[in-house]
Amino acid sequence: MPASPVTYTFLGPVGTFTEAALMQVPDAADAIRIPASNVNSALDKVRDGSADAAMVPIENSVEGGVTATLDAIATGQELRILREALVPISFVLVARPGVRIEDIRRISTHGHAWAQCRLWVDANIPNAEYIPGSSTAAAAMGLLEADPLYDAAICAPIVATEQPGLAVLAENIGDNPGAVTRFVLVGRPGSLPEPTGADKTTVVVPLPEDRPGALMEILDQFATRGVNLSRIESRPTGQYLGHYFFSIDADGHVSDARVADALAGLHRISPATRFLGSYGRADGQRTAVAPHTSDQAFRAAHSWVKDILGGASVVPEYTVDASPRA
Repeated sequence: MPASPVTYTFLGPVGTFTEAALMQVPDAADAIRIPASNVNSALDKVRDGSADAAMVPIENSVEGGVTATLDAIATGQELRILREALVPISFVLVARPGVRIEDIRRISTHGHAWAQCRLWVDANIPNAEYIPGSSTAAAAMGLLEADPLYDAAICAPIVATEQPGLAVLAENIGDNPGAVTRFVLVGRPGSLPEPTGADKTTVVVPLPEDRPGALMEILDQFATRGVNLSRIESRPTGQYLGHYFFSIDADGHVSDARVADALAGLHRISPATRFLGSYGRADGQRTAVAPHTSDQAFRAAHSWVKDILGGASVVPEYTVDASPRA
């Protein structure tokens, strides 16, 4: 019996930057691809088994983390990041044929796209009102409805190319021509991707106690083991004001001794730490490892301690000293 085709979901509709990221996955062209209306919906399809994996945006080089994704993968049934993809971002302003720039009063697009085009809009359509859209493609497609609620949309060039009912009024309207968005393919827990030497590990760490030095204690778990952090963001847990978790990307794979040791330290401090995956970096940039934090150095150190314990007349048990400290 032939194997069932792989099913992917992505932040839709068709024509989004997210779909472009999904098409970087080797088997995506032959897979079933299901657009989702929002990030939570896409991840829920993975959790309930109706999709094998979901491609969602997680970080933008201009605006930082995509909060909807950071929050959605930090709670609920555990998921794993399987790989990442980078997509250069460019934007066009589209409208229905016959509409001129001076006619535009309301513009719709995704919040991150709007943030990346604010300077252009302020300079060219200073009085335009922003209408939030679930995605750039959805905003553009909304113009094709019988009575759209806005006059123009900001979207990817491919959307305008594929929709004859849209006219491009301006191209390359992004404020940063080098903008890139990072996407992650998220699946259910299973086998980890093999380490490549150019890897990234993502974790969510709740702040166990709001006190001076609490964040430093978390960061020290990485710093003392020579693990570089490429991203750290705080997000409210929603439980009460001032209660946060930290979403962290660390250079390296959990199979690396320094990373594994750092994660063990995190778990001691914050037992609710959530491991979201170790996977290859999309840019292929290899991690620089200092000699004293290499796997070989960790093995030598553990062997040294083992020899000490082996030569002792009594092997001590690890205990927690609960006595008051001066």
